[in-house]
Amino acid sequence: MAGSPSGAPLAPVELSVSLPISMRMSAVAFFPGLVLGYFPRKLLGYWHMNKDLALLPTGNIDAYINAAYQIPVLTPEEERSLALRLRDHNDMAAAQRLVLSHLRFVIRIARGYLGYGLPLPDLIQEGSVGLMKAVRRFEPDVGVRLVSFAVHWIRAEIHEYILRNWRIVKVATTKAQRKLFFNLRSAKKRLGWFSREEVLGVAEELGVKPETVLEMEARLANQDLAFDGDDSDDDEGPAAPSTYLPDMRMEPATQLEREDTATDRRERLFAALEGLDDRSKIILQARWLAEKKQTLHELAQQFNVSAERIRQIEKNAMRKLRVQLEV
Repeated sequence: MAGSPSGAPLAPVELSVSLPISMRMSAVAFFPGLVLGYFPRKLLGYWHMNKDLALLPTGNIDAYINAAYQIPVLTPEEERSLALRLRDHNDMAAAQRLVLSHLRFVIRIARGYLGYGLPLPDLIQEGSVGLMKAVRRFEPDVGVRLVSFAVHWIRAEIHEYILRNWRIVKVATTKAQRKLFFNLRSAKKRLGWFSREEVLGVAEELGVKPETVLEMEARLANQDLAFDGDDSDDDEGPAAPSTYLPDMRMEPATQLEREDTATDRRERLFAALEGLDDRSKIILQARWLAEKKQTLHELAQQFNVSAERIRQIEKNAMRKLRVQLEV
C-alpha cells in the first residue's frame, strides 16, 4: 500500500482521476466505459476507473500525488501493445493503463504553472483532460512515445484554463497575445517597464509587433477592480470607479441628442415609406411594422403572386429605404 508524505499508510479508497465538471465532452465521449458519473465533492468531478490498477486517494492532494507516483512507468513495448489494443479493439482497460501510468507527467507539468496563482489540483485536473485527449489521438506506429506526444495536449489544456481564470476579464484573446502572456514575464530581466530596446527585442524574439508587446505589458500590470468597490470602510483604500466615473446617460445634452436622433430617424423612415408604391408599402408594414407579422406565403395569397415574388418586392423596397435613410 502506498504511504502518505508523512509516512502514514493510506486507506484504500476508490480509484479516481480528478477532472473538472466542465471537462471537454470530446474526451468524455471517447471513454464511455470509464465515466460512470460525476459526484460533486468540493466542486470536482471524478472519473472512476478499475480498482485493480491502482489506488488513488481523492481527499488530499499530497496523498493523490504520492499515489500517482507509485504507478509504474510503462516500457516502450508495453505502451505500444496497449496503444494497439486501444486503437484496434477500443480496449478501455488499455486506455485506463495508458492514462494512469502518465499521471506523474501531468503533475510534473502542472507544477511548472504554480507561479500563476491558481490551485495545483485545478491545474492537474486540466492537464488530465489534455492527457485523455492525447491518448485518444495517439498513433503507436509513428514511433513516438506517448509522453512526448501528450505534452502538447497537456500544456494546451492548462494554458486555456489559466487564460480563463487568471483574471475576471480575459487578458489574452489573439494568438500573439496568448504567446506573450506565457513568455513576457520570463523575458523581463528587471523590475519596471520595458525600455524601447527591450520591447523591440521581445517583439523580434517572439515574432509579434512592438505595439502588441506594450499592450500586453500594460494588461499584465493591471489588476481587477470591482466597479462598486468592496464592502469595507477603509477610507485609505483605492476609490471605487462608481464614485468618479460619470454616467453620461443622464446628462441633459446626451438625452436631448438621443431624442433628436430618434425623432429624425423616425421622420425619415416614414418619409421614405411614403415614396414607395402601395404594394411595397403594404408588404413592408405587414412584414416588419405590424404587431402580428405575416409570412411570405400569406402575402402571396393576398396579392395572388408567388412567395418568391413577395420576397423580391420586399428586398427591393428595403434597398430603396436604405438609400433614402443614408442620404
